[in-house]
Amino acid sequence: MDMPVTPDPLLAEMASLADCQRAGGYACITARREHGAQSVDIPQPQFAILLQGRKQVRTAHQTLQLVPGDLFLITRRCRIDVVNTPDPQSGLYLSAIVPLCAEALSAARVLWNEPLPEAGDALARLSLHDHADTLRQWRQALEHAQYTEARLALASLVLAFCRRGHGSLLVPPEPSLGERIRDLIAAQPERDWQSRDFEDQLGLSGATLRRRLASEQSSVRELIADARLAHAMNLLYTTQLPLKTVAARVGYRSPGSFSKRFAARYGLEPTAIGNS
Repeated sequence: MDMPVTPDPLLAEMASLADCQRAGGYACITARREHGAQSVDIPQPQFAILLQGRKQVRTAHQTLQLVPGDLFLITRRCRIDVVNTPDPQSGLYLSAIVPLCAEALSAARVLWNEPLPEAGDALARLSLHDHADTLRQWRQALEHAQYTEARLALASLVLAFCRRGHGSLLVPPEPSLGERIRDLIAAQPERDWQSRDFEDQLGLSGATLRRRLASEQSSVRELIADARLAHAMNLLYTTQLPLKTVAARVGYRSPGSFSKRFAARYGLEPTAIGNS
């Protein structure tokens, strides 16, 4: 006779974030069928708590398989392929994504007064239970809208991750020109960006801008499209906005044109995402 599976109290507590009205800055991603996306840009360090289902992640150098109870750490800006598979019993995939904000990373850098540890891999699979106390402190701080305490808890997590050999979290990244442009676009994805806007803001001539981006194998047009679609993916996963609204918020007048470009970029129809 099969014994009933005892729910994991820590996973249940983390899953309750979905009903916490003050838990801004994290995202719950749901899906009721398997779906994956190609070449997803991760713009900043973050971690994800896998709550239900399975996740497979791949870069050019790493492949990870994750199950409930795993903490999935991304230590620096990167690009990943991902497949999210719902749990066969509940039919649900659920994860909480927690960006490591600039304030938490800066606090950790100030507190660390030892030689830097090894940089470590861009991706890591850790045990959620190894960090249970700090995660509960973070969860409780969000519950009571104590955002300073929440950031301090995140800084403590960063230090714990660094103790495990993920020192790249402590090194402030030097963004490439393309990354600087992507960040400008991400702040106003609906804007009708032109090359001269970046030339003015970055103090570069048009010829210099094109030459430097060419050396990074990129262009202004590609960066605008990539940044807009990346912002759209975030909206689709973290809100329940209609597709037409998402398209408009990232600068597309036609939902059909947006859907076509999104599918071409990620190999995934925007309507396949659980929250859309």
